Amino acid sequence: MGTAASFNNPYGIAVDAAGNVYVADNGNHLIRKITPAGLVTTLAGSGMEGSANGTGTLASFYSPIDVEVDAAGNVYVADSSNKLIRKITPAGVVTTFAGSGSFGVVDGNGTNASFTQPFDLAIDNSGNVYVAGGVGAVVRKITPAGDVTTLAGTGSSGRDD
Repeated sequence: MGTAASFNNPYGIAVDAAGNVYVADNGNHLIRKITPAGLVTTLAGSGMEGSANGTGTLASFYSPIDVEVDAAGNVYVADSSNKLIRKITPAGVVTTFAGSGSFGVVDGNGTNASFTQPFDLAIDNSGNVYVAGGVGAVVRKITPAGDVTTLAGTGSSGRDD
Protein backbone atom coordinates (compact mmCIF):
# COMPACT_ATOMS: atom_id res chain seq x y z
CA MET A 1 0.00 0.00 0.00
CA GLY A 2 1.12 3.51 -0.75
CA THR A 3 4.44 4.25 0.91
CA ALA A 4 5.25 0.53 1.31
CA ALA A 5 5.53 0.19 -2.49
CA SER A 6 8.79 0.83 -4.28
CA PHE A 7 9.64 2.03 -7.79
CA ASN A 8 12.82 2.25 -9.86
CA ASN A 9 13.03 5.41 -11.99
CA PRO A 10 9.31 6.16 -12.38
CA TYR A 11 8.80 8.41 -15.41
CA GLY A 12 5.47 9.08 -17.09
CA ILE A 13 2.18 9.08 -15.25
CA ALA A 14 -1.44 9.28 -16.37
CA VAL A 15 -4.79 9.30 -14.58
CA ASP A 16 -7.99 7.60 -15.77
CA ALA A 17 -11.58 8.76 -15.27
CA ALA A 18 -11.90 6.72 -12.05
CA GLY A 19 -8.85 8.39 -10.49
CA ASN A 20 -6.44 5.46 -10.93
CA VAL A 21 -2.86 6.58 -11.55
CA TYR A 22 -0.69 4.65 -14.04
CA VAL A 23 3.09 4.83 -13.81
CA ALA A 24 5.80 3.85 -16.28
CA ASP A 25 8.16 2.19 -13.81
CA ASN A 26 11.15 2.55 -16.13
CA GLY A 27 13.89 0.79 -14.17
CA ASN A 28 11.67 -2.15 -13.21
CA HIS A 29 10.28 -2.53 -16.79
CA LEU A 30 6.73 -2.45 -15.40
CA ILE A 31 3.49 -0.52 -15.74
CA ARG A 32 2.08 0.10 -12.26
CA LYS A 33 -1.41 1.10 -11.16
CA ILE A 34 -2.21 3.09 -8.03
CA THR A 35 -5.85 3.15 -6.93
CA PRO A 36 -7.38 6.25 -5.34
CA ALA A 37 -7.05 4.39 -2.01
CA GLY A 38 -3.28 4.07 -2.56
CA LEU A 39 -3.09 0.36 -3.46
CA VAL A 40 -0.13 -0.19 -5.80
CA THR A 41 -0.20 -3.17 -8.17
CA THR A 42 1.58 -4.24 -11.33
CA LEU A 43 -0.81 -3.79 -14.25
CA ALA A 44 1.59 -5.35 -16.74
CA GLY A 45 5.16 -6.49 -17.12
CA SER A 46 7.32 -9.33 -15.88
CA GLY A 47 10.01 -7.07 -14.45
CA MET A 48 12.51 -8.39 -16.99
CA GLU A 49 13.60 -6.63 -20.18
CA GLY A 50 11.65 -7.88 -23.18
CA SER A 51 8.89 -7.17 -25.68
CA ALA A 52 6.49 -10.07 -25.16
CA ASN A 53 2.78 -9.51 -25.59
CA GLY A 54 0.51 -11.21 -23.08
CA THR A 55 -1.70 -10.63 -20.08
CA GLY A 56 -0.41 -8.95 -16.94
CA THR A 57 2.95 -10.29 -15.79
CA LEU A 58 3.26 -12.53 -18.88
CA ALA A 59 3.99 -9.40 -20.93
CA SER A 60 7.34 -7.60 -20.89
CA PHE A 61 8.67 -4.10 -21.54
CA TYR A 62 12.12 -2.57 -21.91
CA SER A 63 12.45 0.79 -20.17
CA PRO A 64 8.90 2.11 -20.61
CA ILE A 65 9.06 5.87 -20.33
CA ASP A 66 5.53 7.27 -20.67
CA VAL A 67 1.89 6.21 -20.36
CA GLU A 68 -1.43 7.72 -21.42
CA VAL A 69 -5.01 6.52 -20.88
CA ASP A 70 -7.85 6.84 -23.40
CA ALA A 71 -11.54 7.34 -22.65
CA ALA A 72 -12.16 3.57 -22.74
CA GLY A 73 -9.49 2.92 -20.09
CA ASN A 74 -6.84 1.52 -22.44
CA VAL A 75 -3.31 2.40 -21.36
CA TYR A 76 -0.79 3.25 -24.09
CA VAL A 77 2.90 2.84 -23.34
CA ALA A 78 5.95 4.45 -24.92
CA ASP A 79 8.11 1.33 -24.68
CA SER A 80 11.19 3.38 -25.39
CA SER A 81 14.06 0.93 -25.64
CA ASN A 82 11.94 -1.52 -27.65
CA LYS A 83 11.00 1.35 -30.01
CA LEU A 84 7.33 0.34 -29.72
CA ILE A 85 3.98 1.77 -28.72
CA ARG A 86 2.14 -0.81 -26.63
CA LYS A 87 -1.53 -0.98 -25.64
CA ILE A 88 -2.88 -2.44 -22.40
CA THR A 89 -6.62 -3.13 -22.20
CA PRO A 90 -8.48 -2.60 -18.91
CA ALA A 91 -8.22 -6.41 -18.47
CA GLY A 92 -4.40 -6.16 -18.63
CA VAL A 93 -3.91 -7.63 -22.11
CA VAL A 94 -0.75 -6.16 -23.68
CA THR A 95 -0.32 -5.93 -27.45
CA THR A 96 2.03 -4.06 -29.73
CA PHE A 97 -0.08 -1.19 -31.09
CA ALA A 98 2.55 0.29 -33.39
CA GLY A 99 6.18 -0.18 -34.25
CA SER A 100 8.32 -2.91 -35.72
CA GLY A 101 11.02 -2.66 -33.06
CA SER A 102 13.49 -1.50 -35.73
CA PHE A 103 15.16 1.90 -35.35
CA GLY A 104 13.82 4.43 -37.85
CA VAL A 105 11.12 6.88 -38.87
CA VAL A 106 8.86 4.86 -41.15
CA ASP A 107 5.15 5.54 -41.53
CA GLY A 108 2.76 2.62 -41.97
CA ASN A 109 0.10 0.59 -40.21
CA GLY A 110 0.79 -1.00 -36.84
CA THR A 111 3.95 -3.08 -36.83
CA ASN A 112 4.89 -1.90 -40.33
CA ALA A 113 5.81 1.50 -38.86
CA SER A 114 9.01 2.23 -36.97
CA PHE A 115 10.10 4.66 -34.27
CA THR A 116 13.49 5.86 -33.13
CA GLN A 117 12.89 6.12 -29.40
CA PRO A 118 9.36 7.12 -28.41
CA PHE A 119 9.47 9.35 -25.32
CA ASP A 120 6.19 11.17 -24.83
CA LEU A 121 2.54 10.34 -25.55
CA ALA A 122 -0.72 12.28 -25.74
CA ILE A 123 -4.24 11.20 -26.73
CA ASP A 124 -6.92 13.43 -28.26
CA ASN A 125 -10.71 13.15 -27.90
CA SER A 126 -10.91 11.10 -31.12
CA GLY A 127 -8.55 8.44 -29.75
CA ASN A 128 -5.54 9.44 -31.83
CA VAL A 129 -2.22 8.82 -30.08
CA TYR A 130 0.56 11.37 -30.58
CA VAL A 131 4.16 10.32 -30.11
CA ALA A 132 7.23 12.51 -29.65
CA GLY A 133 10.51 10.78 -30.34
CA GLY A 134 13.69 11.67 -28.51
CA VAL A 135 16.17 10.75 -31.23
CA GLY A 136 14.08 11.08 -34.38
CA ALA A 137 13.16 14.78 -34.07
CA VAL A 138 9.58 14.08 -35.23
CA VAL A 139 6.04 14.09 -33.86
CA ARG A 140 3.96 11.14 -35.02
CA LYS A 141 0.22 10.46 -35.06
CA ILE A 142 -1.35 7.02 -34.68
CA THR A 143 -5.05 6.65 -35.52
CA PRO A 144 -7.24 4.23 -33.54
CA ALA A 145 -6.84 1.85 -36.54
CA GLY A 146 -3.05 1.91 -36.05
CA ASP A 147 -2.11 4.09 -39.03
CA VAL A 148 1.15 5.89 -38.19
CA THR A 149 2.01 9.14 -39.97
CA THR A 150 4.60 11.82 -39.37
CA LEU A 151 2.75 14.93 -38.21
CA ALA A 152 5.73 17.28 -37.92
CA GLY A 153 9.50 17.25 -38.19
CA THR A 154 12.01 16.10 -40.73
CA GLY A 155 13.92 13.58 -38.66
CA SER A 156 16.83 16.00 -38.26
CA SER A 157 17.35 18.34 -35.32
CA GLY A 158 16.63 22.01 -35.93
CA ARG A 159 14.43 25.03 -35.00
CA ASP A 160 12.93 26.54 -38.26
CA ASP A 161 9.07 26.64 -38.42
